[in-house]
Amino acid sequence: MREAISNTSPLLYLYQIEALEWLSNLFGDVWVPNAVLDELEQGRHRGYDVPDPVGYEWLQVVEPNSVPEEWLTLDLGAGELATLALGLEHPNRVVLVDERLARRVAQSAGLTVWGTLKILLEAKSQGLTQRIAPLVDRLSDKGMWISDVIRQQVLALACEDDEWGQHDEESATH
Repeated sequence: MREAISNTSPLLYLYQIEALEWLSNLFGDVWVPNAVLDELEQGRHRGYDVPDPVGYEWLQVVEPNSVPEEWLTLDLGAGELATLALGLEHPNRVVLVDERLARRVAQSAGLTVWGTLKILLEAKSQGLTQRIAPLVDRLSDKGMWISDVIRQQVLALACEDDEWGQHDEESATH
């Protein structure tokens, strides 16, 4: 089974659409650095509904040994830097990150990168949900920016590619 390292946003968005537990089905375990825990805690103190990592036994806190110096000049947050550094030290793990710059840095380092939308696609392919269109819409409602083009591409990959994500009951069961 695959193993992962997660940044803050996939944890937050999956939690907000009540799909965080899917990570335990898709991965043997998920590592997060302390910087991600700090970002979640900051969100909680600001009044946001965020997951409490203590409640998930498959979530483990693991720190990177170091962060590449050249990454420190990039416009990346502490959680992103620590997540990517941990991924660099453990390249067999999937790095879960949504932010464009962080994804590009991870990909240029040769890491396997999944965003929240890829997690939804994998969840559907593993039978964890029948449809992701409503979840994509909920992500958008929760503040995740998803362009119309990306939305259409993701729904096409999920074989839910009608323009508005609306299906009749029969097509939703296939």
